[in-house]
Amino acid sequence: MSQFVTPHYIFTGENALDDAKNVIGTFGKKALLVTGRHIGKSPMFKSLTDALNDIGTDYAVFDGITGEPTDTMIAEGLEIYKTENCDFLIGIGGGSPLDSAKAIAAMSVNPGKICDYNGKVIEGKVPPIVAIPTTAGTGSEATKFTIVTDTEKGIKMLLKGDCLVPEAAVINPEYTVDMPKTVTAATGLDALTHAVEAYTSVKAGDLTDDLAVSAVKRIVKYLPRVYKNGCDMKARNQMLIAAFEAGICINNSSVTIVHGMSRPIGALFHVPHGLSNAMLLKECIGFALDGAYERFADLGRAVGAATKDDVDEMAARKFLEKLSEVCEACEVPTLKEYGIDRDKFHAVIEKMAEDAIASGSPANTRKQVTKTDCIEIYEKLI
Repeated sequence: MSQFVTPHYIFTGENALDDAKNVIGTFGKKALLVTGRHIGKSPMFKSLTDALNDIGTDYAVFDGITGEPTDTMIAEGLEIYKTENCDFLIGIGGGSPLDSAKAIAAMSVNPGKICDYNGKVIEGKVPPIVAIPTTAGTGSEATKFTIVTDTEKGIKMLLKGDCLVPEAAVINPEYTVDMPKTVTAATGLDALTHAVEAYTSVKAGDLTDDLAVSAVKRIVKYLPRVYKNGCDMKARNQMLIAAFEAGICINNSSVTIVHGMSRPIGALFHVPHGLSNAMLLKECIGFALDGAYERFADLGRAVGAATKDDVDEMAARKFLEKLSEVCEACEVPTLKEYGIDRDKFHAVIEKMAEDAIASGSPANTRKQVTKTDCIEIYEKLI
């Protein structure tokens, strides 16, 4: 790896927004605040508007992000951005508002529809983006990716480009305290998947390795703890740091089979992204294990599931057991328990397998992944 991309400015801690506001004021004259309706009515949103008022920065609000972003949501936000003559964006909320801010920024300077850019690299200069996460998991505040559903084709589109990395990330653990248990679990397991896949990706490098191992250790220790007690501020802070670390990792070494197979489930059955990752973890990582015993063994030893005396294969399998334990602690449901109809799922398995391979993510696995492999894993799930 010859390039390592991160946000230009990173602000952390309970005073992160106060520390960031003067820098934010240099990004433009009028911001589009991208969020959902719940966050738009919250004290943390008011703290943001108060900060902008303090520095004399004007703003408009788009609070139409309901669930994971779609092409129609992005078009609506883009219209407001242009009508209000905004010149930069602030995404505040979970991964969906942050991804949406990136997508709106990209389309504000590019012609056509967002579906024209699926799988393509966005190049050139886009308006500055500030990312303020209120969940600990997606890592969108650190990444060059945005995922948007194409409502006509029923697929999750992946847009990417270094220009989509936020100019500033504002990371305050207090903003994550109100997360429901289900969101805490789903986003935390998303971050865990990011870190594991980044470490075992063919694109992994020395810098991402260190951050990925750190993130995995934090999440394995603190996610079950914060799932039980959402007011545990130490655990909240550790999870937010881990999510950011994992976001930087996938920014630079990408993801593998789990994410490739997860996106089609989310697109067709509206399962939250982190939860669909978690549903796939055991089967996908179990499949990938023998292509990278040494790498998975490193993680097994790092989290204390294995010892230096364990051979790599055994240590790797103990790590897989630890992943299963974390998922059980977070009460991850099966597809059936989630309410997905078996026949409807079976009917689209071939399409999902094709979409998974087409995404390119499975190709980063340290083992060849075929459409047939994906079909077999989907069949095991249901």
